[in-house]
Amino acid sequence: MWYNVLGYNSVSGCVVSHTKESGSKGDNMNINNKTKTVVGLGLLTAIVIVLQIIAAMGLIKFGVFTITLVLAPMIVGAALYGWWAGAWLGFVFGVVVLATDAGPFLAVNVPGTIVTCIMKGVCAGIVAGIIYDLLSKKNRFLAVILAGVAAPVTNTGLFLLGCVLFFMNTINEWAVGAGYPSAGKYLIFGMVGANFFVELIINLALSTAIVQIIGIAKKSNVA
Repeated sequence: MWYNVLGYNSVSGCVVSHTKESGSKGDNMNINNKTKTVVGLGLLTAIVIVLQIIAAMGLIKFGVFTITLVLAPMIVGAALYGWWAGAWLGFVFGVVVLATDAGPFLAVNVPGTIVTCIMKGVCAGIVAGIIYDLLSKKNRFLAVILAGVAAPVTNTGLFLLGCVLFFMNTINEWAVGAGYPSAGKYLIFGMVGANFFVELIINLALSTAIVQIIGIAKKSNVA
């Protein structure tokens, strides 16, 4: 009996030891993955901040149009880490816009400006992430293309909605001053204009590079 008891305890000890070792490896992998996520998302956050500051300074131009490339790292973040990462990067984007490029709107309506800037950035990131998640298993390139279309469409669409909800009286005044027959035409052609289409085309042109970045990151277990 003592042999059986000793043998049982020995086996149990091995099982417990193996279980503890497996649990330790799992914990280490989880910590490692979290660290990679924090580092990767931190890098993308810094890129978003720098790109938006450069855009606000008018240093990135396509012909006569000032453009922003912020949506590209937002799409990468949403694809690598999920819609919540896209939401975070969109939030950062909105905060930087508030700090660098929203003066005329802040002078009219502070709460409306804050809601508009944050809402359009966060929602653009969320939509890009959801679309990528839904389509990436079937076709990663198509997923990036559609996410790249959805992000600027959402961003611009919510900007226009914010203008209508919070700034319409001021928009009417700006339209008259700029010589537009209506506030609607001023919003579309004066405030959004060709910039939207230029940014959309650039995002689509960057799609191939974005797919490659995502592919490398996935293989390297960055996400």
